[in-house]
Amino acid sequence: MDQKSVIHRFFSALGKAWKPSLQTIHFLLSVMIPVSLAVLALDKTGLLFVASRLLDPLMHILGLPGESSLVFLSALLLNIYSAIAVIGTLQLSLREITILAVMCLIAHNLIVESTVMRKTGSSATKMVFLRIFTALVAAFLLNYILPAGFGASKIPGVAASFTPPPPLHLQDIPLILETWALQMGKLIIKIVILVSVLMAVQKVMEEFGLLELLGKITGPFMRLLGLPPSTGFLWIVANIIGLAYGSAIMIERVETGKLSLSEGDLFNHHVGISHSLLEDTLLFMAIGVPLFWAVVPRFILAIIVVWLERGRRILFRKSFQVGTL
Repeated sequence: MDQKSVIHRFFSALGKAWKPSLQTIHFLLSVMIPVSLAVLALDKTGLLFVASRLLDPLMHILGLPGESSLVFLSALLLNIYSAIAVIGTLQLSLREITILAVMCLIAHNLIVESTVMRKTGSSATKMVFLRIFTALVAAFLLNYILPAGFGASKIPGVAASFTPPPPLHLQDIPLILETWALQMGKLIIKIVILVSVLMAVQKVMEEFGLLELLGKITGPFMRLLGLPPSTGFLWIVANIIGLAYGSAIMIERVETGKLSLSEGDLFNHHVGISHSLLEDTLLFMAIGVPLFWAVVPRFILAIIVVWLERGRRILFRKSFQVGTL
């Protein structure tokens, strides 16, 4: 193969990346922007605080103080960053933060990520309930596994009582919206860059047969996880940059028939429980959560969930439809 041929194939592959990139960027922003604005309204009006108080009894069962319910609820509706921001306002022990970390790592950004899963073969409703249920099971088990003296001293934070936000005044709305718009602008730039680069990398790897090679290399590991060998590249992407940003690859492979709906749904059962092993894990490690507890519990639970789903399929022989509720 001469140099001109290689260069031509390289740029040809890049040319194939722009259309699916734009489609995925549009899809993500059409979900993220209204969800972010809605959660902002819930927060500023105090409705998010009211909803979190309903979870107080559940938090106590899991060995957590009532105010930690706002941490979990923030993660469910938004992301890991918002959960960590709330943790920073509380005085929690390392044991409590570790339990909360595992819960948030399993179940976060549910609206956006479940919408992505719906486009790749899964029921969005099922994924939401599966992730919340698994997060609660993980917290329940950790409450019994972690010794009482595990990080007993409180992590320094703001010693504030769990009180509702101050009343919202009309004159505050422009500043609130300006701050939100700046944050959203940064997010949009991040999405455009990550999705475009990732799609370009995939197209180039496809053009030169590197995806097939990667599938052969990672095949045995994927089989151990209960996943199809063809999901090796998807698994790497989901754990390096996350599920939402990596959705471009998943959606494109399903829409082009390179990944069946059944395979996509099975893959979602794993990454719904365990993904972003790099960035999200490092964020919690930065506030003291041990690497082992940030990674191992959700990784093991993800494997269990996939093999249970495989067993269920064998027993019931269910059919799969993309976009089911």
